[in-house]
Amino acid sequence: MASKAVSKKTASKKPTKRGASEPESVEAFLASLEHPYKQEIVALRQLILGADPKIAEGIKWNAPSFRTSEYFATFQLRAKDGVQIILHLGAKTRDTALTGIQVADPESLLEWLAKDRASVKFRDSKDIGAKRTAFANVLREWIKHV
Repeated sequence: MASKAVSKKTASKKPTKRGASEPESVEAFLASLEHPYKQEIVALRQLILGADPKIAEGIKWNAPSFRTSEYFATFQLRAKDGVQIILHLGAKTRDTALTGIQVADPESLLEWLAKDRASVKFRDSKDIGAKRTAFANVLREWIKHV
């Protein structure tokens, strides 16, 4: 009986932003974001959106995320020494989790976290400027697998 009371109480809570019918826009998210690397996050957002016209954005996993047919990149906002972007192939498990994917990365930007997931780190605005072209090329290669 006690468990019913708990579940009833839980069910009456207002939905969180995740459960809301209208997702929070990235613009609104960034407007309220307090982060030591906010300027770099905004610059990287523009770089990602500019890499390919098929790229769209949304808030997924409590961070700005980017998609074509599936989400493929998400900011990891907990990094303390710069900005990190996780490149992935969406939330669904695919065969690539076992087989891996091939992505041209001549500048060695990718730090592989799994066979089909990697991260790219940027220390500051200067680092973003130095890696700008290489990162856009990696993004174009990555979305071929999405």
